[in-house]
This record gives sequence, C-alpha cells and structure tokens, in this order.
Amino acid sequence: MPLKLNVIITSTRPGRVGPSIAQWVYERALEHGGFEVELVDLAEFNLPIYDEPKHPRFQDYEHAHTKAWSKSVGSADAFVFVSPEYNYFAPPSFVNAVDYLYNEWNYKVAGIVTYGGPLSGARAAQMEKLLLTTVKVMTIPEGVGVPMVFGHIDEQKRFKAPEVLEPSLKAMLDEIAKWAGALKPLRAG
Repeated sequence: MPLKLNVIITSTRPGRVGPSIAQWVYERALEHGGFEVELVDLAEFNLPIYDEPKHPRFQDYEHAHTKAWSKSVGSADAFVFVSPEYNYFAPPSFVNAVDYLYNEWNYKVAGIVTYGGPLSGARAAQMEKLLLTTVKVMTIPEGVGVPMVFGHIDEQKRFKAPEVLEPSLKAMLDEIAKWAGALKPLRAG
C-alpha cells in the first residue's frame, strides 16, 4: 500500500494564491511517484474557531466538520502544508485546524511550503514546525520558500515556479517519503 500524502492549502481567505502554489506541489508530488497524493483545501472544511466540547485526544467529536477533518487527516501518512505568512506568523486557519485534532496527527511527517515577501514566509514555517511538534508530527528541515510570491503569479492566478525551487521541492518530497515509511510502525502500534 503506497504512502498517502495530503497537500494542504492552509489559507482560507478570499483572493488567496495558495491553491495555485499547492497545485504545483501536488503535480510534483504525483511525478515523484512515492505517494498516493490528495490535494486538500482547508477552506472546504469550514472549521469554525475550535468548538468541540471534549479534548481532541478522546476523538469523541460532535460536529460533522470535525469528523470530516478527522477523516482527512487520519487517512494520511504525511503532509505538505502550503502556507502564507500573516503578521510574521502562521495563518490562524492553520493553527485552528491543527488544534482540532490530536491522535490523527501522531507519528506522521510534514514538510512546509511557505510564500510571502522577501523572507518567503520563513517566520510562519518556524511557528508551524513548533506547533506541529506538539501533536507529534515530525517536521523535516527541508522545505520550500517562495519569495516575492506575487511576482510569480500570472493574470489567471496561476503560479509559475522559479526553476531554482524545483530541487528544493524534490529534496523535501524525498525526505517526506523516507520519514513516512520509517514512522509507519509507530502509527500501526
């Protein structure tokens, strides 16, 4: 059974460019061949600010949106989060989505693709790594940062990846495949 990779668009706001960057990641992950890949749009889950009465470790969810999110995260062995930087931090939609679950995240691996201005969303990536470790997600050092993102978006909102990013994305996918396989016995137990 192949490893399952969810490429997750973390921005939920109107006018976002995340879907076009995530499409590039999704296509390269398919070409990589190490995964069954699913493109996941966090906006489609319509998660309100955390509204479950019980702690997520119990997995006793009351709301349909939580159950759907749990199923999506639980089905994956690994993740690539495609994320903007908001106010030198991770987007609140990302933080909220991580907080909704606990067990579904455990012993999985994640890579992070960020985008933004001159620093490429690097500060958001660091905050996201910190949060993900608290739900037992192994975040790899390899990642991709897209600087000055709007210079790489055309009139139809399509992302035109600079060639220099291709080796970084491949290296990240290679590491995700290694770690997802290595962590599989922990997920089985």
